[in-house]
Amino acid sequence: MKEGIHPKNYRPVVFQDLSNGDKFIVRSCIVTSETIKMEDGHEYPLSKVEITNASHPFFTGQQMLLDTAGRVERFNKRFGKMGKKS
Repeated sequence: MKEGIHPKNYRPVVFQDLSNGDKFIVRSCIVTSETIKMEDGHEYPLSKVEITNASHPFFTGQQMLLDTAGRVERFNKRFGKMGKKS
């Protein structure tokens, strides 16, 4: 790495997903006042986040697409011909 271009406080930080409680350690320079002791016996700065890839419906496969009142069909009926090549 080039010298002098990276922040000085780049260190391991624990990010905790508040929706499911998952914790993971990532190197970051985020400023936080909370700390947490992990299973490895070390104490790390803690950053709490609302949602991560472990709990987001898109990444977990729980996302559902809802077609309310035939909106997709109505859209395709109005604009479906524009994208087709003859």
